[in-house]
Amino acid sequence: MQKSTREWSSLLDILQEPAALLSQQYELLAVNRHYLRDYGEPGLGQHCYEVSHHYTVPCDQAGEDCPVRVCRETGQPSRMLHLHHTPRGEEHVEVEVYPILGEDGAIRYFVERMRNSRLGSVEPQAEGMLGRSAAFNRVLEMIQRVAPSMSTVLLLGESGTGKEVAAVAIHEGSGRAQGPFVPVECSGLTETLFESELFGHEKGAFTGAVNRKIGLVESARGGTLFLDEIGDVPLSMQVKLLRLLETGTYRRVGGVEAQQAEFRLICATHRQLRSMVEAGQFRQDLYYRINAFPIELPALRERVDDLPLLCHALLTRLAPERMISLSDEAMACLRAYTFPGNIRELRNILERALLLADGERILPEHLPAECCEYRGQGLALTRGDEIVSLAEAEARYLRMAYARYGSDKQALAQRLGISERTLYRKLHQAGLMS
Repeated sequence: MQKSTREWSSLLDILQEPAALLSQQYELLAVNRHYLRDYGEPGLGQHCYEVSHHYTVPCDQAGEDCPVRVCRETGQPSRMLHLHHTPRGEEHVEVEVYPILGEDGAIRYFVERMRNSRLGSVEPQAEGMLGRSAAFNRVLEMIQRVAPSMSTVLLLGESGTGKEVAAVAIHEGSGRAQGPFVPVECSGLTETLFESELFGHEKGAFTGAVNRKIGLVESARGGTLFLDEIGDVPLSMQVKLLRLLETGTYRRVGGVEAQQAEFRLICATHRQLRSMVEAGQFRQDLYYRINAFPIELPALRERVDDLPLLCHALLTRLAPERMISLSDEAMACLRAYTFPGNIRELRNILERALLLADGERILPEHLPAECCEYRGQGLALTRGDEIVSLAEAEARYLRMAYARYGSDKQALAQRLGISERTLYRKLHQAGLMS
């Protein structure tokens, strides 16, 4: 017997998050009271991708993964992180889709359940992780999944990509959020200091130890211990770190009584630990112990769509008293720059520009010369006396267009006279999107 919209809505009210019933064609058939509270009254019969994304086609045809498609293909629940349009603006939302089977065992409907993420934001004034790009969303989805667990996380990526910010987000999304977050900069510790700093020492353990000292492991009790640049831990100390992780116990320097450790571990490094293991520079057993859940943080050049948001946020924090922004030409320069120093370098570039700009706009001349090297070169289609290939010419044109209009891919696709799906494929081929 077919249920009415009211009956379906009553069933969905059992769920404590916004939820909707979808047809096989992605149509909204019913919603619960939490959906009405957070998103307002939808037009029943509208497609979910129209309401949530303002797309004209399903997510997977617009360059995104679609949980409904995965659920249909596998017959299993599917969970993904998307950027949704809401009455409050754009928000990161964890979308979970469940299949509803008919009497014949075939999927008839889908239940879509939504939870707002508090670990990432698109608001420049927000603290913590900021971003809207596909690369950022993939990282945020991984963080959302692992944060509530006790799994050890290994954050990988180039220097300046925000690994400590990601570690804080994991801590804040865990059941230990009320406990301490204790960062340890491993590259700043000498071999002689490492054990004392990490485990503490007893009074009189060595010359200068006039009092008992609590180590960082003990300070992290009930919270999270973040070992930054773990690849720099001296090889001789790695065995003691492994013992700590394997047994959950340690001894203060000069002490005989075993202490019980109680923390969640997050590690980070810009080094290639697997290569270090092969070279005998990092213990294999320690590597496998900390590599339980690796997350690769993208370089800034891989998340160009986040540049306007990051620039706005950094300018607000660096100069809260000034109403200053980047000109279109300056933003185009930054979009075309590769940022070897990533977000840390972007901050330095903007701090310098603030000192050079007297007005309310940051211009290309306020940026370092290397940021604007592409300016004035035009679209070079020749190499000496030879012309470049059609594929290279298209890639160059695409990079130039993407640098100017990449923040609005729908508009860029329209300007180029191609579909959004084709645009995403070409951007991926050109290395402009991961």
